[in-house]
Amino acid sequence: MQSAEESDLDPNKDDLPLRANTNHMLVRHYVLDLTIHFESKTIGGSIVLFLEPGKGKSMETPDSAPSGESTSPSPLCEQPKQEPQLHLQPQAGASQTEVTVETCDHKHVEGTEARSWQEGASDEFTLVLDCCDLSVSKVEEVDVASVPGMRALLDDCEQPPQAGCLSFTLVERLLALSSSCWKEQHDLYLQCSTAPCPQGAAALSFHTDRWSLQLRKRGVGSPSGFPRALRIWYETKPKGASVRWTDTQDGRCCVYTMGSPINNRALFPCQEPPVAMSTWQATVVAPGEYTVLLSGENQVVPVQKESGLSRWAYYVTMPMPASTFTLAVGQWHEAQAKSGTGVPVLTESSNSTPGVSTSGCSSVEKPCHGSNQEFQGAADGPAQSMCSHVDYPCRFTLTEAWREAIIPHRVFSPTCLLPQVEAVVVPHLPACLAAAHAVLGVHPFSHLDVLIVPSGFSSLGMASPHIVFLSQSVLMGPAHLCGARLCHEIAHAWFGLVIGARDWTEEWISEGFATFLEDVLWAKVQQLSLHEEEDQLHLRALLRWRRLHDELQNAEQELQILRPHKESTGVVSESGASTVKHGLNPEKPFMQVHYLKGYFLLKFLASFTGHEHFLAFLRLFVSLYHGRLVLSQDFLRMLLDHFPDVKRRGLTLEGIYADWLDAPGIPKWLTEESAAWLQSPLVTEVQQEVTKWIHFSRGHGKGTKRKRGDPCLKVNFKEMGPEQTVLLLEMLLEEEKMSAGVLQTLERTYDLRTQDAEVKHRWCELVVKHKYSAAYKDVEDFLIDNQAMGVYLYGELMLQEDGRQQALARRCFSRAQEHMDPAALAVVSEMIL
Repeated sequence: MQSAEESDLDPNKDDLPLRANTNHMLVRHYVLDLTIHFESKTIGGSIVLFLEPGKGKSMETPDSAPSGESTSPSPLCEQPKQEPQLHLQPQAGASQTEVTVETCDHKHVEGTEARSWQEGASDEFTLVLDCCDLSVSKVEEVDVASVPGMRALLDDCEQPPQAGCLSFTLVERLLALSSSCWKEQHDLYLQCSTAPCPQGAAALSFHTDRWSLQLRKRGVGSPSGFPRALRIWYETKPKGASVRWTDTQDGRCCVYTMGSPINNRALFPCQEPPVAMSTWQATVVAPGEYTVLLSGENQVVPVQKESGLSRWAYYVTMPMPASTFTLAVGQWHEAQAKSGTGVPVLTESSNSTPGVSTSGCSSVEKPCHGSNQEFQGAADGPAQSMCSHVDYPCRFTLTEAWREAIIPHRVFSPTCLLPQVEAVVVPHLPACLAAAHAVLGVHPFSHLDVLIVPSGFSSLGMASPHIVFLSQSVLMGPAHLCGARLCHEIAHAWFGLVIGARDWTEEWISEGFATFLEDVLWAKVQQLSLHEEEDQLHLRALLRWRRLHDELQNAEQELQILRPHKESTGVVSESGASTVKHGLNPEKPFMQVHYLKGYFLLKFLASFTGHEHFLAFLRLFVSLYHGRLVLSQDFLRMLLDHFPDVKRRGLTLEGIYADWLDAPGIPKWLTEESAAWLQSPLVTEVQQEVTKWIHFSRGHGKGTKRKRGDPCLKVNFKEMGPEQTVLLLEMLLEEEKMSAGVLQTLERTYDLRTQDAEVKHRWCELVVKHKYSAAYKDVEDFLIDNQAMGVYLYGELMLQEDGRQQALARRCFSRAQEHMDPAALAVVSEMIL
């Protein structure tokens, strides 16, 4: 039963409820059988859940064993009370608490046998799944005992199953199969998913509310007696928040999961808490001309059906949170590599991380702390790798995986963007993969697909197992933005996916690490010298410092905290339900605090250990924690234990919590360090150019008369890289006045209309601030083509209280709103209307 704490969750607050009672029952495997209906903008079919009674702990604390570990189900099975064999199903037009009755063979039952959902609520176990905006039509038990191959699982049983417990025993033994038998296991899962419901099965009833689907079997009062295999028939809704129905840049229909704040609960009923680690298989039927991409381990060759439809079957063998399931269906086309366009790939000899081989990861043998030999225990391959996760076919145990610097990869996009994709993304992807392997070791996933998603995508990128979504914004201008973003998303394979946060409020564990590693990997792709890398890292740090400083000026204090649950981080209710603090805040998806503050925390820690030793430690951490979920203290305690010298220098867990994780604002170290970044050579060059522009601008003020040939008109401005140009424009934004003539010269000097989206964004800010109407077309083009970056530019247009600028904002919004991401639509609507 639900506790008062869970039932009282207020859906109008900005906290996202995770309702699944994972401490009572865990979903260990999903089998989805879905059909894509573009005409109705729905996805329909069934999902089969294979269940295991949970730990049943009254409380899971931060110091408990790592989540995701396999739990042993109760050896006893509860016999349900003898009741009429009923199946309960909502009636059209019925209220949320009303149900009608149907037998398992789907014949309607009339009369007094109908009962309300509340009947039996006090003594029946309720399985709660996270669910939103789904039309559930039927829930039934699956007769796994009718599958011929299942009986073979009993061959080595010393005693036959107890009477009435055959299906429980069969599912228990199916779930317990060794990872070496994963193919046989998946084949049995698939056979079970098509099995009928048991003859004479007891009834299952269900009820949906805003955030959950609740299931009961009459007469069953505990998880141990609940069916271990269930089939749910359902259909998504066109406005369901987990998927976007929109058009590609070619104007053709598509659908994809867009990283919604509510995750996948509007795509399929599931257990959303990260601790509910599961595997899955998915069969998707779509029109034959469409490509179906999923976050699966296999690269699929579709089966063409006579009806003109195609069938795509994917699977995963690594247990992952349900939120990582990713789907994209559209008329995508695969980009091809062009001869002679590839970026040089990092070789093993280029890897300068001390004591770390590019073909193995650091072992967890006790290091020689405080000496230069502290990483000489680095593993040369899987023989020394330490897997402490649940049993699955782990790539960290495979010799060939350790040697594979560049995993198989493909890139997909709409036809109209293929030339840009083939010029920018395809040449850089192998080099980015090789750089990640050099720094972090074995790739956790066996292959990677990259997809350029529709223009309404609200981020520059999103990583999922085996698939990365990229915004079209990374395609314009020089390749710098695209390459860095590829590195960021690839880094998520290690931090965010194969190592995940046990509490979703600790986003910095994913985004802070990926941001930190983005710089490291991109420097390796560019094959910079140590001196060049240091200069670039300082420039990028300064840019991020400025962004963080500006964001914190306007952000609520609660949204500035990296560990909002503080000492309660990782704690859940008796049932396993919890909330994601501020998970539904409409402005949160556009905030960078967890990226930036987390990134600076890692730079702070690296300042104690040394940069290269810190990278080696990250590799060591991956070797121990891959396949598991972590909290901040798991990483920090291991770091402090591994580098005892830093404790003697005053670095403590309590101090890190107080300064970085549990408090709003900017830590003192960051303020002091930012002064040093201002002295780096690349930044100094920008400051010199800014001085020139200020002098040039003041010499062109209104009312100033200049003769032709005046030396003030002839200034030699220095060519700069994209990030230097961004910093230059940001610093010029601090000037109160700049004339149209100066802005025209500025645009021509740096050819700003051909630069990447980051540069263009700053240029548009200058145009808006100084009401440079000659470049309003640049602002309009940016807002239409770069919806992932233009949200707050709408705000600047409206705040100027200039009729022409406000009209521009409304005109752009009118053009873009049909395909806007819902979160962006809500925020911009409030600004405009």
